[in-house]
Amino acid sequence: MQKIKVGIVGTGFIGPTHIEAIRRLGFVDVIGLVESNADAAVKKASELSIHKSYGNLSEMLKDPEIEVIHNCTPNHLHFQINKEIILAGKHIISEKPLALSSEESRELLELTREHKVVHGVNFNYRQFPIVRQLKSMVDHQELGSINIVHGSYLQDWLLFDTDYNWRLSPEAGGRSRAVADIGSHWCDTVQYVTGQKIVEVLADLATIVPIRRKPKGSGSTFGLSSNQEDLYEPVPIATEDYATVIIKFEDGSRGTFTVSQVSAGRKNRLSFEINGSKSSAAWNQEEPEKLWIGHRGRPNEILMADPSLFSEEARSQIHHPGGHNEGWPDALKNMMLNYYTYILEGKNPLTDPAPFATFEDGHISMCITDAILESHENGRWVKVKV
Repeated sequence: MQKIKVGIVGTGFIGPTHIEAIRRLGFVDVIGLVESNADAAVKKASELSIHKSYGNLSEMLKDPEIEVIHNCTPNHLHFQINKEIILAGKHIISEKPLALSSEESRELLELTREHKVVHGVNFNYRQFPIVRQLKSMVDHQELGSINIVHGSYLQDWLLFDTDYNWRLSPEAGGRSRAVADIGSHWCDTVQYVTGQKIVEVLADLATIVPIRRKPKGSGSTFGLSSNQEDLYEPVPIATEDYATVIIKFEDGSRGTFTVSQVSAGRKNRLSFEINGSKSSAAWNQEEPEKLWIGHRGRPNEILMADPSLFSEEARSQIHHPGGHNEGWPDALKNMMLNYYTYILEGKNPLTDPAPFATFEDGHISMCITDAILESHENGRWVKVKV
């Protein structure tokens, strides 16, 4: 079988996780990467056992072997890089956000349609096997009609004032931080599970740590901090550490979610609960193999991730027997598997539904973030304008 040839742009935290997930597929080959300059690209390519390196994106775009490009760069670079990849006619997977504004993400979505490229956004939480099982249960009305959806996405990697990262700068990360970075994942996951779009929001945002001490050297995402005062400079922070958002869905159901990057002990806790007219269900990403199912008139249940217990629709997303837990890297692998199988089968992105998040989902995410920011600034309900 001829393998699909792939290039990676950006090799910080997320780039190598894409590479590892792709390599698990067997029918896709990462053959090149782009870094900030030629020397850095050669060094990183050697470390990751990739045989081609490019000092800039234009070199990769000219390579006829490269069929798909993954954009794993910092947020402020996403729009321009995504646009160049699409215009070159390459298929694309982008990290979120697609851009720094919904105007830009709308332009990208239109370009993907014009150039007929297969486009994906790495909203990988919808790719957990038990999340797919929950979606199947909702689709088959096992919970009844959905009344309420509520939950949170909590982290602690920015708890201390000495925690610093490029994401804190609006110039690099965008006007929103916690909402755009992790709230976008929460919204995409619950919209996927319920099949309902978020159409209106009422938001409260706060910067819990208004002044941070930036290391005079470079800091890495999720890195540990030092307490040596002479190594830092004070920096005012303009983006939110925290948000709570009340939401309305298109079918009239209601909900709320909280996001925080300053919640001690919570490392990467995306969680949500769906309350239906028959039953409830709750899931927590830090315990991904368990789905709590709540009842009124009989004992509650814990459904464990097990292909023998899953619906037909969800069974293909779990790859090991029950008790062999699959987690975050496996959900990312499912994203890559679904995306590259779609390409392998010659599907048409204009007509064939995609079993992964697309630029349309990425654009909707941008529109929700815009509405949340507007709601907080004006202190009122705001409709999501797609």
